[in-house]
Amino acid sequence: NAGTEADVYISVHGERGDTGSRQLLRSQKSKKFLKGQIDVFAVEAVHLGHLYKIVIGHNGLGSGNGWFLDKVVIKDPITDLDYTFLCHRWLDQGQDDGNIARELTVTDASMFPGRQELELKREESWAAEKWKFQTGNTLQFYNRLTRGFICLNPDTTVDALGDKKNKYGKVFFMWMYA
Repeated sequence: NAGTEADVYISVHGERGDTGSRQLLRSQKSKKFLKGQIDVFAVEAVHLGHLYKIVIGHNGLGSGNGWFLDKVVIKDPITDLDYTFLCHRWLDQGQDDGNIARELTVTDASMFPGRQELELKREESWAAEKWKFQTGNTLQFYNRLTRGFICLNPDTTVDALGDKKNKYGKVFFMWMYA
């Protein structure tokens, strides 16, 4: 039930103005706004320059009008830039905070010059560290508040009493700061 049958509207804002509220009418898909689906719309407007935010929402009408929106990507055909607006929230009067419209700011790579580099380092770190999370390993977290260890055991039990000593011998540690 993450899709919606409601009418969806968007307003795109850039350094040269905004589009005003526009209904997203014709998707390249026969049924629009279905769960897990990517819909593509053409919105005609004067060139707005660099985009910085959008306002997107729906009218709340129709059965199953709640909508979980992952993200919006706007492709500028003049500059060939992609602008990404992350949402990952419900637009639903009965879910999340009850809002059916969201104001989203741009989060594209041009706003974060080191983003690709950071993503590559994250992937390299995960490749080097993922062995710790394999079946059979015991994870120990040191809690600075209790000055003890919290253990996640291979049998899926958790020892959260905060033992003061390492009772598992050679184990790696992941430090958590509260």
